[in-house]
Amino acid sequence: MEENYRLIAKTLQSLEPVLAKELEALGATDIEEGRRMVSFAGSKEMLYKANYHLRTALRILRPIASFHASSPDELYEELRRLDWGQWMRPTDTFAFDTVVYSETFTHSKYAGYRAKDALADYFREKHGTRPTVRLDNPDLLFHIHISHEEVTLALDSSGESLHKRGWRMAQTEAPMSEVLAAGILLMAGWSGETDFIDPMCGSGTLLVEAAPIARGIAPGTFRKRGFAFQRWRDYDAELFEQIKADHSGERTFAHHIYGSDSSMEAVQIARHNVRAAGLTEEITILHRSMQQCPAPEAPALIVTNPPYGERLRMRDAEELYSMIGERLKHNYAGSTAWILAYRPEHFDHIGLRHSARHKLLNGALECELRAYELFAGKRDDFKRRDRERDRAFRPERPRGERSARPGENAVTAPADPPPTALVGTGRSVLAEIVTIVPVATERIAPRDATTSQTKERGNASKKGVRSAPLLHEMSIDAPSAPPRLAPRASLVKNVRGCGQTTASSTETKKAESVPVPAASSTYRPSAAKARTRRRTSCTLYRYIKLGCEYINTFSNEG
Repeated sequence: MEENYRLIAKTLQSLEPVLAKELEALGATDIEEGRRMVSFAGSKEMLYKANYHLRTALRILRPIASFHASSPDELYEELRRLDWGQWMRPTDTFAFDTVVYSETFTHSKYAGYRAKDALADYFREKHGTRPTVRLDNPDLLFHIHISHEEVTLALDSSGESLHKRGWRMAQTEAPMSEVLAAGILLMAGWSGETDFIDPMCGSGTLLVEAAPIARGIAPGTFRKRGFAFQRWRDYDAELFEQIKADHSGERTFAHHIYGSDSSMEAVQIARHNVRAAGLTEEITILHRSMQQCPAPEAPALIVTNPPYGERLRMRDAEELYSMIGERLKHNYAGSTAWILAYRPEHFDHIGLRHSARHKLLNGALECELRAYELFAGKRDDFKRRDRERDRAFRPERPRGERSARPGENAVTAPADPPPTALVGTGRSVLAEIVTIVPVATERIAPRDATTSQTKERGNASKKGVRSAPLLHEMSIDAPSAPPRLAPRASLVKNVRGCGQTTASSTETKKAESVPVPAASSTYRPSAAKARTRRRTSCTLYRYIKLGCEYINTFSNEG
């Protein structure tokens, strides 16, 4: 049985969950997401598979030592004690890649120099000769990670970064990383179930990455320079050949991939890369702008990376992104679009509501990926159709029943109560509303509620209208045959006026005799507050009316 050990897969920012899913599908165990990395457990076979099959990994590292070092000299001594002979020979070439997050080690290159000295001195003492440093494609590449004073030494099993697939023969001025392109496609849920469209394809990175995903082709198939683990002392050539010969994950692709660009130079470069990858049957690239692209015959997945104006110049960003939004809306109804852009105003110019968004790094630029569900007509109609469709497929359940919980039988709801009981219930509900109304109206009343109420009662008296009755004066506690209740006009006026109700006629007179401050007479609520009061008063009125109708209905039946 092969030995299992910890492995680390490096990736780009925000692609850690995508990489973790890839590792899970590959059969890795003990998967843990970190910052721009995912650690997992696996054997030598898993290490080979990870390098050959993972689309969103940059490197696969195998940690071989970890220790504490508080200074460069201590780092040198700890590294010199290691048995370097178990990993390399004196004739091998090597290099160190150092990453430092520490206040003690302030210079990553100096830490690399000290590590190189420790390795060279070890072999000079043991064999009288030392290995040679080679920065370009060495036999062994060691990775040193220093976090504060904790040092981890790892072997880089990939060598050249895994984003260099091997199919790119030429590129435009601002190409997208293959790892980023694959991550975007996997985040978009691309699996080859529909046609794929990139109306601004550039050098064709998204197109060439989409085809192997649709067909289940491993990205390591295109790699020509091999992997670093093939130069290790324990390399198992037969095992790796078995992994490469396994095509069980490949499948047929029944749809097609379309790309286009307004630049003829970009179209020629993209076609060259497609031919180098051997994917001319799956991918078609045409020279035309997005405005000239016809509507697809069936819903498709659109993924594109328009120019940002940072490395590629563009005349008018607002015009470009407004055109993208207009074309997506009117030309691709029923499809789903994913757009990667740099500035928030780019998405504002698109003018569509997104359904998902993700922060990503495109090179050194902090970009955002947004998804758009495209539909014909208004968004409310689209959502209404979705709700109706869900309701049509929702299984019906007999009224009054609920699903049984684990360990118990299904429970049937009791029979409906008699009308007299409902009358009591309605009265209690209305009584509760009556209790709430004064509190609610008090919270939204003007600061000088007495002044507002005094003015309102004065105006009512001039018109010959009786003052609003108290809410608790409504006879809702009669034991039988309650009188017919209806919200009186004066009651509605009291509620809609948002004034405080008084406790008695005596207190009303007292309130009317209170002197009004001059500042309060000029109080005018803002439009927003006025709208809030109107909404609240209308809501309270509807509840009161509903309670009255409820009692009247069941009083007649009972």
